[in-house]
Amino acid sequence: MTSKLLPPSRPRHHLDEWQLALRVLAMPADTNPYGDIFGGWLLSQADVAGSTVAIARCGGRVATISVQEFRFLSPVRVGDLVDLYARLERVGRTSMSVDVSAWASRESLPEDVHQVASGRFVYVAVDSEGRSCPVDGAASSSPRSAEDGIRSA
Repeated sequence: MTSKLLPPSRPRHHLDEWQLALRVLAMPADTNPYGDIFGGWLLSQADVAGSTVAIARCGGRVATISVQEFRFLSPVRVGDLVDLYARLERVGRTSMSVDVSAWASRESLPEDVHQVASGRFVYVAVDSEGRSCPVDGAASSSPRSAEDGIRSA
């Protein structure tokens, strides 16, 4: 594969600013009995989007430890293109809070973009053993004792 086929290097964004973290197409397999996209699917996508910011901040593994709030504002329909934006809200010793905002555009009317959900997720940095570790030390593979914090599932 030649370098001409690869995307250019992306500039490093400030993680506390909103950035596109994930773009996904809503598919028929993700619907509830009423034909709307299942809320759990959207929540899962938001978790993935938020984790990209947390992983970028700590430079290593993270585990979701809490969804502090998640609001479904408008239904997502099959064929909608869903853009999920995320920003780092807070950094603690071992945890990070990330805000996520989901927006959808209709296949039939792409200029009609509207917010469909928002939430706040909390991630904890974990070491190679799956134990919590300092955010700034997550890339390190040294195990930490169980007394240091939360274990990942």
